[in-house]
Amino acid sequence: MLSKRIITCLDVKNGFVINGITFEDYKIVGNILSLVKKYIQDGSDELFFYDYLSLIQKKNINTYWISRISEIINIPLCFSGRIKNFKEVKDVLNNGAHKISINFNSIENPYLISDIADKFGIQSVVVSINSYYSIKKKKYFIYQYNKNKNFFKKKNIETYKWIEYIQKLGAGEIILNSINKNNKLNNEYDIKQLRSIRKICKIPLITFGNPNSINNFYDVFRFSDIDGVIISSIFHENIVSIKNLKDFLFIKNIDVRR
Repeated sequence: MLSKRIITCLDVKNGFVINGITFEDYKIVGNILSLVKKYIQDGSDELFFYDYLSLIQKKNINTYWISRISEIINIPLCFSGRIKNFKEVKDVLNNGAHKISINFNSIENPYLISDIADKFGIQSVVVSINSYYSIKKKKYFIYQYNKNKNFFKKKNIETYKWIEYIQKLGAGEIILNSINKNNKLNNEYDIKQLRSIRKICKIPLITFGNPNSINNFYDVFRFSDIDGVIISSIFHENIVSIKNLKDFLFIKNIDVRR
């Protein structure tokens, strides 16, 4: 069994790592390269680079920081941005990223998943999914970010069916984002949904979250059997360190890299 992964998320805008409740209400955390070095030293298993300008503001992807980060890391780097075509995929991977995370464009162009998998291998393609439970229909559906209104809008695609489909296309990993009733990213883990998805997900399953209690990390690993968590705020704000989190999970018999 592979060790569970603790993945640090770097939300990047204008050359700085940012942190906030929404994409419009944020504060600057610090210098990108300084934080990369810090989190590697602290024991992060992987870095998740979230390109704010390309993903939210639809700016062109800038590979400068990917190249700079790749020079100083010895752990996997996953890039998340608004990948529009295969050329951009090649640019990002050729500049040092190990994986590409696609979200919105996997919905608009699902065969991009196959193109990446065929050329670079399934380990290079990660599909990120925003999922929300419809009480009326009693099903989970895919949601897509609406920049103009700063919230997520529902697509008529069931989450479970989408997960089965993208695995057939060649997705090598899935990241699940839980959307709460206010159409915002949910910081708490939706263990019920993760457990049900785990039954049909034959590839690594990762989730986002910045829960208030360290016990929530144990709960999500123990009761949903996911492969890793992506974390930002609690590390940026020094609420808990990567080392302390891993020590806690190890004591709780969760297999983590130390």
